Parts: sequence; C-alpha cells; structure tokens
Amino acid sequence: MEIIGYIASVIIGISLGLIGGGGSILTVPVLVYLFGIEPVLATAYSLFIVGVTSLVGALSKYRQGLVELKTAVIFGIPSVAAVFVTRKFLVPLIPVHLFSVSGLEITKPVFIMVLFAFFMAFVSYSMIKNGIEENGDQQPQRFNYPMIVLEGTVVGILTGLVGAGGGFLIVPALVVFSKLPMKMAVGTSLLIIAAKSLIGFTGDLAHYTMDWEMLLIVTTAAIGGIFIGNALNKKVPGERLKKWFGWFVLGMGIFVIVKELFFNK
Repeated sequence: MEIIGYIASVIIGISLGLIGGGGSILTVPVLVYLFGIEPVLATAYSLFIVGVTSLVGALSKYRQGLVELKTAVIFGIPSVAAVFVTRKFLVPLIPVHLFSVSGLEITKPVFIMVLFAFFMAFVSYSMIKNGIEENGDQQPQRFNYPMIVLEGTVVGILTGLVGAGGGFLIVPALVVFSKLPMKMAVGTSLLIIAAKSLIGFTGDLAHYTMDWEMLLIVTTAAIGGIFIGNALNKKVPGERLKKWFGWFVLGMGIFVIVKELFFNK
C-alpha cells in the first residue's frame, strides 16, 4: 500500500502542475487510506506537503512574472493568522468523542474525515462547473479590503481544519476582489497557499511526533509530479482535465463519507 501511496503522491503533483490545483484535496485521503496515518495527524502532514509543493510551484511562477507580491501579503496575513490559530489552539480543543447518533459514534477522526469529504464535494463542484470569467479589459488593480480579510480568514480556518490548500477559494477571490488576471491569480495563490500551509504546520510541531522520513519522501514525490504536470500542461487541454478531475474528487468524497460513517470499525 505504501508503494501505491508514493505513486499517488506523484499524481498529486501532476494534478497541481496540470490544472494549478486540486491535488492537495487528495493528500489527506492518500495519507489516511494508503499510509495508514491517523486522520488528525494526516491533516498536519498535508499542510507540510501542500506547503512545500506550492512553494516550488510559486517560485516557478515568480520567475515567469506571474506572482503579485503585494496582493499575496494583503490576502496572506489574515489567512496565515487564521490557519496558525486553528492548528495551534482550535484543533487540539476538539474532543476525541463528540456525540452519538442512533448508535453511530462520531469521534474526532471521523469528524475530520467527514468534514474533509464535504470539502471535497464543494471543491469538485467548483472544478466541474464553468470557470471564472475574466474581464478582457485591463483594469487598474484595486483592493476590496473587507472582503479580502473575510475571505482570507475563512480560507485559513478551512485549511487549518482539513489540511487542504484552498486554492479554489483563493483564485476567485484574487480575480474578483483584487482585479488580478487569471494567470497572475494562480501564481499568487500558490505563494499564499505555501505561506499559510507551512506556518500552520508549525502550530502542530508541539502536538505531534512527525515521521520526517516518510513526510519528505512523499513531498519529494509530489514535487516530481509537479514538473511532470508542467510538461504535460502544454499538450493536454486543462479545462477538460479539470472537469474530469472534479468528478473523480466528487467520487472520492462520497467514498470517504460512506466509509467513515458506515464501515469505520
């Protein structure tokens, strides 16, 4: 199963390279079901893997002039603060046993996985539907600060809870609220994801003992996948792949819900 897990880690990177997102949503299921890692710890590992791979992608976009640093700082500050507080204080406060419904016990690991599954379903919808329409006229950049702070905070809390990057929320926010062109929004989003994921991960260091060897191998595999995905990006239609991947993510989300609620013994 670990060998399959490493192959899946490469696929995570390929997805990020091909369509600029989506791969991080698979990281937690890969860690839980293929590597046998406890769900709450898996969300911590996911933050590191997503953060490092996004940083590699952001550096590549920066060299192409597709990262807007001022926007990254303005959006990133509330997002980084929210994810750090969530990992450092909120997640440890969630009790191990939450409640029972008709004999079904909802524990902290089950809650995290089901929450993640609903997050996957929401992501899949954003990938299957038509993409954001970008105004073709070049507009001077302006910031809707209240909405940027609100969106950054919400994305940070979600990232802290489920360990996913949240690029599907960040990119639309940057296009709509910061008036960035789409390609610039994708590159800037990668930098924001890298910062909030890695800083959020530091909030877990005091709570868990990390298997650094496994973590670094999975991260390296995902980084390798990014370069493969970037190479394939020029040959494969990105929008078609995005919709196919969206249906796959939706299927994975349904699988996680059914397994955790009905077959989690």
